[in-house]
Amino acid sequence: MTITDAPATSREVDHAAVARRAAAKNRRRVKSVIFHTIAIAATIVVLYPAAWMLFASMKPNSDIIGNVQLLPDIWTLEHYASALSGIGGVSFWTFFGNSLLLASLSVVGTVLSSTVAAYAFARISFPGRNAMFAIMIGTLLLPFHVTIIPQYILFNNLGMVNTYIPLLAPKFLAAEAFFIFLMVQFIRGIPRSLDEAARIDGCGHGRTFWRIILPLMRPAIVTSSIFTFIWSWNDFLGPLLYLKNPSLYTMPIALRQYVDQTSVSDYGAQMAMAVLALLPVMIFFVVFQRFLINGVATQGLKG
Repeated sequence: MTITDAPATSREVDHAAVARRAAAKNRRRVKSVIFHTIAIAATIVVLYPAAWMLFASMKPNSDIIGNVQLLPDIWTLEHYASALSGIGGVSFWTFFGNSLLLASLSVVGTVLSSTVAAYAFARISFPGRNAMFAIMIGTLLLPFHVTIIPQYILFNNLGMVNTYIPLLAPKFLAAEAFFIFLMVQFIRGIPRSLDEAARIDGCGHGRTFWRIILPLMRPAIVTSSIFTFIWSWNDFLGPLLYLKNPSLYTMPIALRQYVDQTSVSDYGAQMAMAVLALLPVMIFFVVFQRFLINGVATQGLKG
């Protein structure tokens, strides 16, 4: 090879490297387009029922069942006026307040009882701890319908039916095994050296839990609060079973009142109330979603 051939060979190598980089960039671009197309399509499929419910709440009753198109031909807000006026002599705000009260107290009870129980399982050694923890995890295998009859008999004998006590008492008695397990796993990721340093400073289990562990559990607490609020807000079977007085009904029970199998059902008002019932859950989730992300990020904490 002559001296004059060397620059040409170098340029050929450079052109080949540039071509490979361009081809790789094109492949990444194609993969990105395919991924985002699939993601957008999946998002549309997931959000379509919510969009249909929103637009159905602005259709006349005759178009909700007979017209399958998404956008209404005739726009109306009368269903929202009907939903806000309530049903059966009970206003919408009564149903809303009942659901908000139950969901808020459920969050408080779950957080208080689950954090204490989780700390005991994760940090305190006592006889039978492993067996009790295994039994608690085993309760996750029992569906709610298995225990519903004995629970109802118990609360009925105690005269607590038609009150909120049967719906709230398990929250304050550490009966939510899922959240206890979640918090136990979170506490086990917190370095024990922090507990040892607290004990050297004279802290017992109470002060260690309150001043050291509890502040570090904020991501797990917020995650549990979000799920507890949503599950309690959407609970239908529990209030249906224990509540007899319409003034105590929650939003899911109120939604059911608009469907009458023996006469004309007001589907428009039902769609409107469903939209109004969905708003607090969406707002609650949007406000606290960043804590969910922080919770995932702190799961890698090591001692």
